Amino acid sequence: MESPLEEHSGHGAIRADARPVSLVIPTWNGGERFRELLAVLADQDIEGGFQLVVCDSGSSDGTDRAAEEAGALLLRIPQSEFNHGRTRNHAIAHSAGEIVCLLTQDAVPMGADYLRNLVAPYDNPRIDGVYARQFPRPDCDPILAERLRQWSATRNEPELKVLAPGDPDGSAALFRDLPPLERYLSSAFDNVASSVRRSSWEKIPYPERSFGEDVAWARATLLAGGAIAFEPSARVEHSHRISIEREFRRIYCDHRNLYELFGLFNVPSWRAVWAGWKHQRRFYRELLAAAELSGPARLAWRAYSIPYGLFETAAQFLGARSHWKTRESRFWRWADGRIRRGV
Repeated sequence: MESPLEEHSGHGAIRADARPVSLVIPTWNGGERFRELLAVLADQDIEGGFQLVVCDSGSSDGTDRAAEEAGALLLRIPQSEFNHGRTRNHAIAHSAGEIVCLLTQDAVPMGADYLRNLVAPYDNPRIDGVYARQFPRPDCDPILAERLRQWSATRNEPELKVLAPGDPDGSAALFRDLPPLERYLSSAFDNVASSVRRSSWEKIPYPERSFGEDVAWARATLLAGGAIAFEPSARVEHSHRISIEREFRRIYCDHRNLYELFGLFNVPSWRAVWAGWKHQRRFYRELLAAAELSGPARLAWRAYSIPYGLFETAAQFLGARSHWKTRESRFWRWADGRIRRGV
């Protein structure tokens, strides 16, 4: 019996040549999840198909060959050259669509109407970028699933974010008047599943950042007088279990960015770290008590949640604090580089 990839290989909606809509995916050892993604993309219901551009950074598991066999335009870069912003710019520059969609290699659309729904908001000529709704995978752990449910990309209502349309000075003034948290929420955007208008990207390409290029781009676009839309009818399934150590590093980098871009400092002191840990222990205890878990699984997740809550709040504190600590301390410059490496 043919696998879904073999059944659709080189057929369906995927094209390598120019189309009005392009889709960019950076890859590195995407495994079976990426092959599942290719099969779903081949079934997309979009008139004339779409151009798929895959930028692979040295896969050794056949991810690059799978992309070519599925009909994609394949670009290759050394793994050492990968950068979240620069690599996406490189792939977009080799695409042709007036609307360029972006996915990660493990975000799988939930339906054949995904791309059609994601590009529909561009009927409004004011819109510069659109991001999609995300759902945890069925096997997602209960703690990560709850965190994902709290993220802005899980809402069920569409939203248009704009400050002063077409007015950079007015937009900058409005942005300065917002509290840090509202600055951040106004700039929410997620390249797990998103899209940009090519003409908007040409004016404001993704910044060359190792983390958080999507939110930084949205901030710059809003400050230029542009508009960002959230479209919940475009849905993807995306989550992956990661270790506490990996999650600490991700949260650290996230809050390093949030302080740099928005002045956001959620956890301002070690006292706030301990208070936050106490709150999170109680929160996760109640969450797990209400979850549909077996007794042993509930106990295991309860044990996991205790150190997780501490590392979670400490990472927020240390990430935001890193901006001045790295200027003051050689040790912190070393630690910051180690934490951020490879995230």
